[in-house]
Amino acid sequence: MTHVTERPVSGQPENGNRQLWTAEGSTNRRRTVTYADAGVSIHAGDKAVEMLKDKVARTHRPEVLGGLGGFSGLFKLDTSKYKSPVLASSTDGVGTKLAIAQQMNIHDTVGIDLVAMVVDDLVACGAEPLFLLDYIACGEVVPDRIAEIGAGIADGCRYAGCALLGGETAEHPGLMRPDEYDLSANGVGVVEEDMILGAERVQPGDVVIAMRSSGLHSNGYSLVRHVLLGQARLKLDSVIEDLGDQRTLGEELLTPTKIYAKDCLSLIAECDVRAFAHVTGGGIPGNLVRVLPKHLDATVNRSTWAPQPIFDLIQRKGRIDQHDLESTFNMGVGMFAVVSAADADRAMALLTGRGVECWHVGDIIEGTGQVHMLGSHTRG
Repeated sequence: MTHVTERPVSGQPENGNRQLWTAEGSTNRRRTVTYADAGVSIHAGDKAVEMLKDKVARTHRPEVLGGLGGFSGLFKLDTSKYKSPVLASSTDGVGTKLAIAQQMNIHDTVGIDLVAMVVDDLVACGAEPLFLLDYIACGEVVPDRIAEIGAGIADGCRYAGCALLGGETAEHPGLMRPDEYDLSANGVGVVEEDMILGAERVQPGDVVIAMRSSGLHSNGYSLVRHVLLGQARLKLDSVIEDLGDQRTLGEELLTPTKIYAKDCLSLIAECDVRAFAHVTGGGIPGNLVRVLPKHLDATVNRSTWAPQPIFDLIQRKGRIDQHDLESTFNMGVGMFAVVSAADADRAMALLTGRGVECWHVGDIIEGTGQVHMLGSHTRG
């Protein structure tokens, strides 16, 4: 039933013996429907923004002008720092990993996933992430839930060194369930034109360095849910012995995506980096191939690392062949760096010093622009 509100006549008190609002020249009672009656609460949205202000403020860089509440976010780029600055942009979402967060009623990690998917695409070309704008669409604005999501986004921005410049929360009653939401974000970065990384810089004899992922990251969750929650009928609150550390399946699936932006920028500053490949949808071969020129190939030696147990669990429960597995998931590698052979040891020492698990996984050789997956993974 639609809720109906009544407004008092101008100048009359709202409490006590109130009079009904009337149109000029009429004494007929008029009943009005509010935006809240349609399922949209402006007050709830305002409350959620207020709860996030401090978190967002902690992401601000010196270039940010003004605060929350404007029609646009302002960022004063200091062009004096660059000879020929090029802006880089990226947009992405979290995908169906959000279904796990909504089932578990845990919302403070998916914002980190959102930032990671955007900023690690930006840094792949050598760009420093400058700022990010988020978009939250939901069936109902529950201030505490929106604040949890926003807090995760703010944390991710701090980890990446970029500002959370602004965003939008849109309430979609009737289109989405009250407990349902979706996330997306746009990010902007900057890189010197002569420092743009990519296939044009890759040379024969370069070394491919793998950086370990934190787990599944934010790709392949439609298959994960189909296999583990559907076919295998596993429960999110079940402790899966194969995963170790007494972790429930839900905890494993909500492990936040690793953010590599600052690590990659440090690598660029100290070493001769040719390219980065962010491993997202398409897996290792589908993303590493994007930084190969047509006359060169990359080798990836599986025997140099052991993927996290979650990948083996998915493969066994779903009876998924190796090719499909590697074309969907990161298999324990979230980012590749292609560096000169002379700087390979230095690059790995720098990453290790920053707490990033890394290793020499392969090499760049003459070829036709392909990725060769060699050997078999170690176990344990």
